[in-house]
Amino acid sequence: MNHGFFITGTDTEIGKTFVTAALTHAFTAQGRRVTPIKSLAAGQELVDGAWVNEDVATLRAAQALGLTDAQVGPLQFREPCAPHIAARLEGRRIDRHALLADIRATAAWGDLALVEGVGGFRVPLTDGWDTADLAVDLGLPVILVVGLRLGCINHALLTAEAVRARGLRLAAWVANTVDARQPHVTDNLQALQLGLQAPCLGHLPRVPAPADPAAAAAHLDPAALGALLA
Repeated sequence: MNHGFFITGTDTEIGKTFVTAALTHAFTAQGRRVTPIKSLAAGQELVDGAWVNEDVATLRAAQALGLTDAQVGPLQFREPCAPHIAARLEGRRIDRHALLADIRATAAWGDLALVEGVGGFRVPLTDGWDTADLAVDLGLPVILVVGLRLGCINHALLTAEAVRARGLRLAAWVANTVDARQPHVTDNLQALQLGLQAPCLGHLPRVPAPADPAAAAAHLDPAALGALLA
C-alpha cells in the first residue's frame, strides 16, 4: 500500500477513532476517496439483533463510499480487551496474511486509506507480530494521535521514537483534548511540536457526547492536510 496513513495513538482511549473519522471528513472535503479502516476492533454490543462495534460504526458513518461494516472493520471481536486475548476467548486466531489482504482490499475502493491501529503503537496481535509490525507490513507513513492529558509529552515522544525505530515516517500528529482541565496546554503543545519534529494537523477540543467528527474536522488545518497529501 502506498496511498494512505497508519493512525496510531499515545495510548488507548485517547480518541484515535474520533480523529480518524474527522480526518476522513476533512480529506473527503478535499476531494479524496477515503477508506477509513479499523484494522482490529474488540468490543461489540448487540443492537437490533446485530453485533456492532462502536469504533467501526463511527468510521463507517464518516465515509462516503458505501463501505460495509465488514469492510471498515475486517476483524472484530466481542470482548473489549486486547485483541490477542479477545481472539483466545472466542477460540479464534488472528491470521496475519488474511488481515493484511482484507485491509488492502478495502483500501482499493478509494484513493486514500486511513488504517487505524488498536490501542497504542505496540499492541500484541499474535506471537511475534504486533501493531507496529502491522504498520510496517502496510508500509504506510504514520499519523500520531496525542491524547492531551498529564504525561502526554513522554508518551508521545516515546511513541515517535518507536515509530522511527521501525523505519516508518512520522508524517504528522493531531492533538486531541482528553482532559479538558489539563493546565498549561499551550506549553504542552509547544513541547510536543519541538519534540515530535513533524507537522501538527490540528488541536481538537474536548466536545460533549455524542461527539461529532464532522464538526471536529473544522479544527484540522486544511493547508497542513493538503501539504501532507502533496
